Amino acid sequence: MLKLPEKIKPYSGIIYFVIILVLSHFFWKFFVVGDEVEVDSFVTLFGIDISRPFTWLAQHIAHAVTASLNFLGFDVALEPNNIVRHENGRAIRVVYSCTGIKQAYIFCCIIAFYRGPWLKKLWYIPLGLVIIHLFNIFRIASIAGFIKNYPASFDFLHEHLFKYMFYGIIFLMWVFWEEKIVLKKQLKPKEENIS
Repeated sequence: MLKLPEKIKPYSGIIYFVIILVLSHFFWKFFVVGDEVEVDSFVTLFGIDISRPFTWLAQHIAHAVTASLNFLGFDVALEPNNIVRHENGRAIRVVYSCTGIKQAYIFCCIIAFYRGPWLKKLWYIPLGLVIIHLFNIFRIASIAGFIKNYPASFDFLHEHLFKYMFYGIIFLMWVFWEEKIVLKKQLKPKEENIS
């Protein structure tokens, strides 16, 4: 890792977190290309078709959201093109950008490129991916549930509230990694020398 001046050393963890987050975000922004409106969008990375996981996951999430909302008492149906529709006609469409793959990729980059023991990364990254996936289903189900009676809330929920909550979850998982795994491991040898 880079050598930082003494004054900002206490903030080195946050600085590295932000650097990794920004770099991984811009890498995605510039090199992963797809149409966020179309359901069967052609998604590419360096010109290579990577659409298949996005298509599969969008369908899986649409099914999970429909099942979750029906379990909660909403009367929704899953229509072709991943459209989750309420009985009053209001609907959302689950497209490739709704899959959470970008957020999962950013989380993987943050933990993989941040300090810490690799053996613990081997279980922490998959655990984090499960949390991200479950939160994503919760996020989309919540948005779909709200638009039944409050259709004007879609933009606020989708573009602001849940987007920032998503990154807040990633930040909290990084904080847990930093506080409970990285720093705890660094303190252990010092504590053993004291005894």
